[in-house]
Amino acid sequence: MISYTGFVRAAVFAVVAVVFSNCAGYQMGASRPAAMEGVKTLAVPLFRNNTLEPRASSIVSNNVVRLLHNDGTYKLVDSSLADAVLKGTITRFDRRQLRSARNNSLRTRELELRVWIDYTVETRTGAVLMRGTANGSTSLFLDPNFQLTERQGIDDASLRAAEDLVSRLCEGWGSDAFPVDASGQVVPVAGDAAARSAMPGFMQPRVR
Repeated sequence: MISYTGFVRAAVFAVVAVVFSNCAGYQMGASRPAAMEGVKTLAVPLFRNNTLEPRASSIVSNNVVRLLHNDGTYKLVDSSLADAVLKGTITRFDRRQLRSARNNSLRTRELELRVWIDYTVETRTGAVLMRGTANGSTSLFLDPNFQLTERQGIDDASLRAAEDLVSRLCEGWGSDAFPVDASGQVVPVAGDAAARSAMPGFMQPRVR
């Protein structure tokens, strides 16, 4: 006959075995890209702005810093103390018509605004660890107060571009993990439900 103590001990062992078996295949810690394995601290200077949008540099840089801080994969420090430095350049804002007026195809009703960011991650000695281009977009409806709408759109597109960039740095993948059409729109492989479900919200295709 099994004693009460023996029964409790066996139950504890069973629970521990189940927990560890369920954890098989999972890895503790950040799943950062291989090129960034040795990077623990990161500096993010103000991004360079090569566009005509005067606020873009501070908007994008602040979004990137905030998202990196929230993610926690890297500790953000001054350039003189960092293992690597993230350098970014905002290269352009693209605008394209998504929807025209019903009775006038030349009149735009809805507009897509997309921002592009070139970035490099370099060590203090100048060695390049990562290099790429991140992007983010949003849609705008043209209304009488279009100036305000466009400012809000720039904020939203910049946030999405920052999300794309931070995903590349912290998880090793971003919008370039999926096919892109001629306009730069991310398009998941047709019928690939797993790929679509794995996409972050900011990369999900819009349903119209």
